[in-house]
Amino acid sequence: MTLFRPSSLSLAGAALALGACTVSTSFDPGEIDFEPERPETTTPDDPDPYTGDDEIVLEAQSNFRTGIELHQKVIWRTCTPNGGVCHNSKEFPDLRTPSNFVNAFGANCNVQYGEFESVYDRCERPGDRFRIAGGGLNSGQIEIGWIESIPGDIFEGEGLPPEDSPGFHIHLADPIPGEQTEVYTTGEFERTFINEGKVEDFTFAEYTTLWYVLPGRKHLIGEVREYQVDQVQNLFTVGIIEGDANRNEVFGAREDDPVHLLEPGSPETSYLIARLRGTMLGEEIPGSRMPLANAPFTIPEMLALFCLVEGFPADGTEADLDRGIDYANCSYSEDPAGLGLLGEGVTWSARISKILEFNCGGCHGGANPEAGLTLVGDEVYARLLEPSTQNPELPLITPGVPEESYLYLKLIGDDSITGNPMPYNPLTGEGTLGEAELADVLTWITNGAVENE
Repeated sequence: MTLFRPSSLSLAGAALALGACTVSTSFDPGEIDFEPERPETTTPDDPDPYTGDDEIVLEAQSNFRTGIELHQKVIWRTCTPNGGVCHNSKEFPDLRTPSNFVNAFGANCNVQYGEFESVYDRCERPGDRFRIAGGGLNSGQIEIGWIESIPGDIFEGEGLPPEDSPGFHIHLADPIPGEQTEVYTTGEFERTFINEGKVEDFTFAEYTTLWYVLPGRKHLIGEVREYQVDQVQNLFTVGIIEGDANRNEVFGAREDDPVHLLEPGSPETSYLIARLRGTMLGEEIPGSRMPLANAPFTIPEMLALFCLVEGFPADGTEADLDRGIDYANCSYSEDPAGLGLLGEGVTWSARISKILEFNCGGCHGGANPEAGLTLVGDEVYARLLEPSTQNPELPLITPGVPEESYLYLKLIGDDSITGNPMPYNPLTGEGTLGEAELADVLTWITNGAVENE
């Protein structure tokens, strides 16, 4: 059987034929009769680098040259990986992507919150309004402080129900005028919105029931009968804005303008940074210090974040993260050590000694402490810097290195440490500190395990 093999002459002829065909064919590209509007794609010019000799600034500049590097190496690592405690798709704010991180600039804080005690006054927004009109009572619009539903049987006694009586509770900013204390009528929930450039009030929910006006006339209780339970639940799902969301009788938006998650040009008044530090302008921030589940920011990382926020433009976009962080002109480069996350009171004497004494002193105190380790008394701090009895290769505390601190690894129940995590309750078989306390211990070690203020 003979296979056909094309000769080089045949191939050349075919190529020549194709070439001839190509040459003989003309192509008219046409013309575009308009100028297309293309988006700007240029990257902002980088600022001049820092040329001083501060090691913290040099380390920050080397590791986090741009905002995008800060997000990739620090924000994503610290704030997003752990569901339930971090800022991923289920927790506000979502910081997983650079775009989401940029959206935190100028965004309101505490749009979603868990425990009401964790809400900061300066994150509170103007509340929706409530109005009763009917049954001989006309309250007018009054700002809502907070609402609460207490389950249970309806009040059937004489006079007014107690303050904690079952029902739908509304706490108002101002008293309802008049003297009437009971009225069966419709309560209206109102909000201001903008419609085609006009500011208008809109009634977005209603609830008809018997209302009790308690002494002081700022607290109302609405009856909730069995057929009304779903109606009350719907009032919570529509998202009523509470002007006093933390229930401390301070309406934050009336006191000052609400703060933002990140404030361009002002890291000191950025709520996310305040949650890292535990304070804002010397005022304590409620809620556990962040992060709860990951290593806290180091000083170079905090410097990078402060300098990025200080230099971020008010109308900044994701493209501004590609620009170099201006460490040379950043005001915080003058004293970067002051950005340590120790915060107020997070030292051995002021905070950590009390955590260990309260949670561990029962076993590790007295004349015969467990494992020969005493965690109560004046000599404890010096002992913590010495090797562990159980693992002499590891000090109990290695300042700056939590992963090489035996006591911390024991507290979190690390797999490298034998035995139960501490503190351990032999009655329940459970142990470990709370998230906030572990976060303080971690922060303390990471920032050098400082003894005193």
